[in-house]
Amino acid sequence: MLELRIISIGTLSAHPLWGERQPVRTGHATCTLVRSGKRAIVIDPGLPMQAIATRLNERTGLHPRDITHVFLTSFKPDTMRGILAFEQATWWVSNEEREGVGVPLASGLQKAVREGDESLAKLLEQDVAILKRCQPAPDRLADDVDLFPLPGVTPGCCGVLCASAQKTTLVCGDAVATQEHLAQGMVLSSAVDVRRAQESFAEAVEIGDELVLGRDNMVKSPGRVGRRAD
Repeated sequence: MLELRIISIGTLSAHPLWGERQPVRTGHATCTLVRSGKRAIVIDPGLPMQAIATRLNERTGLHPRDITHVFLTSFKPDTMRGILAFEQATWWVSNEEREGVGVPLASGLQKAVREGDESLAKLLEQDVAILKRCQPAPDRLADDVDLFPLPGVTPGCCGVLCASAQKTTLVCGDAVATQEHLAQGMVLSSAVDVRRAQESFAEAVEIGDELVLGRDNMVKSPGRVGRRAD
């Protein structure tokens, strides 16, 4: 039996469609739990460890030890802040994302070490360790649960498509960020490749009956819409 539940609703650090141009809050991704068969998959644990563990129990009655897998739609602090709460789980990220962020991350760490920036080097060392532990995600995460590539916002941003007999739900990650972005057909201006992000946005809204937005709640998909950057 397939089950999908929102664990925590995310937010942008600065929401450009609310007129915010500088960070006014700590950004974190929407976190979702998908259960199928014997697998319990947490997607984008963006809250801190204790907070995500508490929210998981509040929303599902589960504990971090009950989670079999963690999947990151993209490799960002906002998507993985609480990943260490799930030490016993297998960690996944798309192979394209893993390859796309690996070299820049290693280069950033080397630069921080050369320049003697110990605090930045420590943060990057932790990110490198997390990335090394993340395995390339298979195309099928569980029965009726499949990867859905949505590149553009990051090199290998990847959603999760959950298909039941009644409906199809797509966990979008930052490919579709908020209800305002969805309504106005906008992608995040921070996208590494805006054109590809726009194409991914279009594919997301066309395939899903419901969309779990990267920094918002679950909503019904409007279908085909125009796209632009915020």
